[in-house]
Amino acid sequence: MCGIVGLHLRTPELYPRLGELLTGMLCEMGDRGSDSAGVAIYGDPLISPPGRGCVSVLEVDPNADDLGLDVSVTRHGDTYLLTADVPSEVLLNAVTAAYPDALIAGFGSDMAVLKGVGHPRMLTDAWGLAKAQGWQGVGHTRMATESAVTPAGCHPYAVGPQQCMVHNGSFANHATIRRELRAAGVQFDSDNDTEVGARFIAKHLAGGRDVEAALKELCATFDGFYTLLVSNRDSFAVVRDAIACKPAVIAETDDWVAMGSEYRALAGLPGVEAAKIWEPEPEVIYAWNR
Repeated sequence: MCGIVGLHLRTPELYPRLGELLTGMLCEMGDRGSDSAGVAIYGDPLISPPGRGCVSVLEVDPNADDLGLDVSVTRHGDTYLLTADVPSEVLLNAVTAAYPDALIAGFGSDMAVLKGVGHPRMLTDAWGLAKAQGWQGVGHTRMATESAVTPAGCHPYAVGPQQCMVHNGSFANHATIRRELRAAGVQFDSDNDTEVGARFIAKHLAGGRDVEAALKELCATFDGFYTLLVSNRDSFAVVRDAIACKPAVIAETDDWVAMGSEYRALAGLPGVEAAKIWEPEPEVIYAWNR
């Protein structure tokens, strides 16, 4: 049992409240997963300034002098955010060269990923999440069932540029797909089944497919019970397994689209009383773009 939340803002007037709203949503899901949590924030001008590459790093203490670039380093709980006036891939290569044992939590312009072990209320305070701004946020609270409670086991899994995935459920055939991906040269950071799904999606996106096509392929390939939320800089998509085993609720207004594992995660959003609210159908892909 885990908790998923996502918020896609359509009204720029709400951008300054993204972190405040996402904090409330994530903490409401704390009793669905209290051992670790993570968020991806899109569009915060302070923590991922526009036009600059951004890399989110854990399990090292990075120093700008080690990277050979003019890098800004800020700490948010146990996550370090590195930004520089270079493409994110260039910054990522510099980080992995200087710190080969670092855990890369995410990379891509306009995106910051924050993760940690502990209760969501403690983590959101440490990150200062309530002050974050932007147009989109995704979050996850974890109750571990099949891999270690470590930063590498936290969601979101943000393994492609500006991409992330959160997952409630389990993939029954993840070991087989992991072997196939490894044979194709894909590397992994954890034993978590969610990472297999995230890297599967990233591989298809890198091959030129869009999010909806990649999710259709995932539904055709993976067995198990799941609700998934996949996002990149400009999109937000939700899909459930063939029998819709894991809970999910979507709400939509002219100002925002939101998703949560339970309605109570959405109950504090502005204007929710007038929202269109529904439960997503099995294997139907719901997607929104900026």
